[in-house]
Amino acid sequence: MRPEASSLASATAIEPLPPAERTLPAMLARGAARHGERPLLGFGDASWSHGDLPRLAASRAATLRKAGVGRGDRVALMLSNRIELIEVFVACGSIGAAVVPINTASMGPQIGYVLRDSDARLLVIEDGFVARLENADLGGTSLDAIWVVGEAIPVEAMAVAVACTAFPDRPDVTDDDDDADDDTASDEAPILPSDTLAILYTSGTTGPAKGVLCSHAQYHWWGVHSAEILGVVAGDVLCTTLPLFHINALNTFAQASLTGARVAFEPRFSASAFWPTMQQRGATVVYLLGAMVPILLAQPVSPAERAHKVRIGLGPGVPASAGAAFVERTGVPLVEGYGSTETNFVIASAPGRSRAGCMGWLRPGFEAKVVDAFDIELPAGEAGELLLRADQPFAFSSGYFGQPEATVAAWRNLWFHTGDRVVREADGAFRFVDRIKDAIRRRGENISSYEVEQVLQSHPSVAAVAVYPVRSELAEDEVMAALVARPGEMLAPAELSSFCASRLPYFAIPRYIEIVAELPRTENGKVQKYKLRERGVTASAWDRSR
Repeated sequence: MRPEASSLASATAIEPLPPAERTLPAMLARGAARHGERPLLGFGDASWSHGDLPRLAASRAATLRKAGVGRGDRVALMLSNRIELIEVFVACGSIGAAVVPINTASMGPQIGYVLRDSDARLLVIEDGFVARLENADLGGTSLDAIWVVGEAIPVEAMAVAVACTAFPDRPDVTDDDDDADDDTASDEAPILPSDTLAILYTSGTTGPAKGVLCSHAQYHWWGVHSAEILGVVAGDVLCTTLPLFHINALNTFAQASLTGARVAFEPRFSASAFWPTMQQRGATVVYLLGAMVPILLAQPVSPAERAHKVRIGLGPGVPASAGAAFVERTGVPLVEGYGSTETNFVIASAPGRSRAGCMGWLRPGFEAKVVDAFDIELPAGEAGELLLRADQPFAFSSGYFGQPEATVAAWRNLWFHTGDRVVREADGAFRFVDRIKDAIRRRGENISSYEVEQVLQSHPSVAAVAVYPVRSELAEDEVMAALVARPGEMLAPAELSSFCASRLPYFAIPRYIEIVAELPRTENGKVQKYKLRERGVTASAWDRSR
């Protein structure tokens, strides 16, 4: 269904590349030709121009080739927001390799799983994370080498299965590097829009996390649509505190490259430092997730909230009341919208055309329909699953890496099944209701209940466990776990929480833990999680925040 009358008009039309040139190398080349020495990206006080990036990509690509990385190989990255991540990203894109970003909150079991599942040949990891490799079970991976980014290789690194070496010195990109260009030349076919640029792991709902295949063309369209929705132009300064291992932050680089804008990547989100940082960077566009806005509003009122140049912010999932208060307090309107790692920025609102509780309207270039359990389209006003597809080839993910059955299931009947329950209103606006999938979203992170359950189930005193979302004060999910003890054993919630701390990312550790006599089950023994969700947080539940 494509409601043409209610499709969201672009704030600023962005010229997409010709179909054959919708690749990262072509984006960088056009940016260099059009914008030259205009600043493109910055990390702290360091800055690189549009003209620098093709040279940087060529130099780093030569380094990767010398290390044996070639077309079709995977390079895993476990880095915070720093220039080395972009260096490897653009270098891999130049030679046809794919980057595999790993969430920096991941612990050993999650790191080992991603490395094995992606079949990565090289891991580039920050020195502060190397100690986590001790519990990553690297013996089952295909790693040839580990490059460590930082001041020195930690002592703990010497115990891992593959030898760690220091990340190669950064090439000088201020001058032309003919040698690097020669090193990266080959007889290989050019990079295609359909080639995989990144494998982005998103939490599974009934199993381990799945690697989403992001093609060059999908990345190109993420940049085009996001820039159009936000009205990004050459004079803008984009600033994000979100992590680069997610598509939200990673595609700000595409927005800047396509438009001639500049993007500043900050190390992390800090509520107290947010507005002073935006003022210091000269930011005009900011990027927020739902819970970040209430957190910022909880800060004391400060003159810094108005002493900035920010004209617009991207704020999907922000509670309606918080969004209105944010605009009144800061003067920054927020754009609501919908997208996923598998799809693109498909639904969006616009300043002056937003509605409380609505995600927005379908964008040109996409189709959407709301269906029942049999994929039969439902009338306006009736809740059902949101299905999506794109007009342009490879504007969506190509599927899940190494999981053809999961790919077919998600894209059955030639539509991507989002797993989200929505309502399409009479004028074409889409309103989010809840998630059909058994997934949890907290602090902007997708959490696999399955993975949390696996960790808790490994505790010697736990007989059974169910992990599920409950609502928080910030209008997002909190993680809750209901556990049954083994006969003769006692379970202490605080001890269980500590048990999780070394085995799970911090955001996945359950906030609420309840010890129960039994879990509600169907006749065939399946846990009825919907009953637990409906029950919510009980008086007997332990609260980690207290």
